[in-house]
Amino acid sequence: MTTIEAAGTCAPAWRGGFGRLWAAATLSSFGDALRTAALPLLAVTLTDEPLLIASVTACGYLPWIVFGLLGGAVADRVDQRRAMWTVDVLRGLLVAAFAVAVALGHASIGLLIALAFTLTTLQTLFDNAATALLPSLVPRDALGSANARLMTGQRLAGGLLGGPAVPLLLTAGAAAPFAVDAATYLLAAALIASLAAPAPERTPRPAGSTLRREIAEGLRTLVGDRALRALCAATALCNTGMGALIATLVILVTGWLDAGSTGYAAALTAYTVGSLAGGAANRRLVARLGRTRAVLLAGSAQTAALVAMGSVRHLGVLVAALAVFGFMGMLWNVNTTTLLQARSPAEMLGRVSSAHRTLAVAGAPLGALLGGAVADAWGPNTPALLAACFFVLSVAALIPVRRPDVPVVAPDDGATTAHVHR
Repeated sequence: MTTIEAAGTCAPAWRGGFGRLWAAATLSSFGDALRTAALPLLAVTLTDEPLLIASVTACGYLPWIVFGLLGGAVADRVDQRRAMWTVDVLRGLLVAAFAVAVALGHASIGLLIALAFTLTTLQTLFDNAATALLPSLVPRDALGSANARLMTGQRLAGGLLGGPAVPLLLTAGAAAPFAVDAATYLLAAALIASLAAPAPERTPRPAGSTLRREIAEGLRTLVGDRALRALCAATALCNTGMGALIATLVILVTGWLDAGSTGYAAALTAYTVGSLAGGAANRRLVARLGRTRAVLLAGSAQTAALVAMGSVRHLGVLVAALAVFGFMGMLWNVNTTTLLQARSPAEMLGRVSSAHRTLAVAGAPLGALLGGAVADAWGPNTPALLAACFFVLSVAALIPVRRPDVPVVAPDDGATTAHVHR
C-alpha cells in the first residue's frame, strides 16, 4: 500500500534567498489579512443577504477552477521569480485602485466580487510559481521546516497582527485596510525581485509540446500516484467545508453571537494564535506520529471544533474552537504541502501543484454557496455543522493511506521520481 510519509526534519538557513522569500511572504500576508477581514465587513454594510455576502468568497475561489491548471503550466515554463514579482506589482495596483473607489463611495457587491475574482486569477500563477521555487532555495531535507516557517510567519503577520489591526484602520476610513494591502504587495514585489534564485533544472520540452499536453501530463502524474490522489480528494472535501465556514463566519459572529466587529477580530486572532502554536509544534508531532497520522489527527480535531462552533452559542466557545481549528489546520497545510513537493518531479512541480490545487479548491466555491444557502434557510450556525460533515468525509478519504512511515518511493516502484525531502 502506498503511503504519503517521508522523513527528515532539518532547518533551512535564514540567510540568502529563503530569508527574503520569507520576508516577502510575511509582509504580503499582513496586507492580505487586512483585505480578507475588511471585505466581509464592507460587504455586510452593502447588503444583508447571506448568499450575496457568500458570493464574494465564492468568486475568490472560482479562478482556481478556471485558470489553475494554466497557471501551473506557465509556472513550469517561465522564470518563477520574475513571475512572482510581476504578479505582486499588478495586484498592488489593482488593490490601490479599489481603495480609491471605496474612499470615493463607489464600492458595491459587484465590485467586491470582481476584485476577489481578479486577485485570485493572478494568484493562480503566483502560488504555483512559489511552490515550484522553494525547493531551489533550500536543501531537500529542510523543505518541511521551510514550509512550516513560511506558513507560521504568514499566520503571525496575517492574523496576529493583521486581523486585530482592521478595526483600528477602519477608524481612518473604509479604504484604509485596502490602501495598506496595496503597499504590502509592492514592497513584497521588491523583495522577490531581489532574489538570486538558481534556474530550475528542466528537461527540454519535446518538439511540438503544447500547454495543453503539459497540463495533461501534470494531471496524469497526480492521478497516477495513489497517495497524492487520496490527498487531493481529502483536501477537496476539506475545502468544501472551509468554503462554507469562511463565507459565513462574519454572519455567525456578528449575527448569531451578536459580537460585532470586535468579536470577529477576536475570532480571527484566535485562529491565528492556534495556527502559530501548530507551526511551532509541527516538527515534534511529525517526529512522533509521522506525516499521515498528523494529517489524520488534524482533520479529526477540526471536525470536533466545527461541531462546537455550530452547537454552542457563546463567543468564548467559538474563540477556543477556532484556536484548535487553527492549530490543526497548520498541521494539515504544512504536511500536505511538503508531501506534494516531495513526491513530484522537480521539472513538473508547477503542473502537479496546480492540478492538486485546482481539483482540491474546486469544492470551495460550492461550499461557500452552500454555506450561504443553509445559513439563509436554517440559521447562521448551520454552515459550521455542514463543514463538519465534509471534514468527516475528508478524514475517511485518507484512511487507505494511513500506514506508518516508510520511504516515499520504494526502489523501482515507478510511482514517481525519487525526491525524498523529509
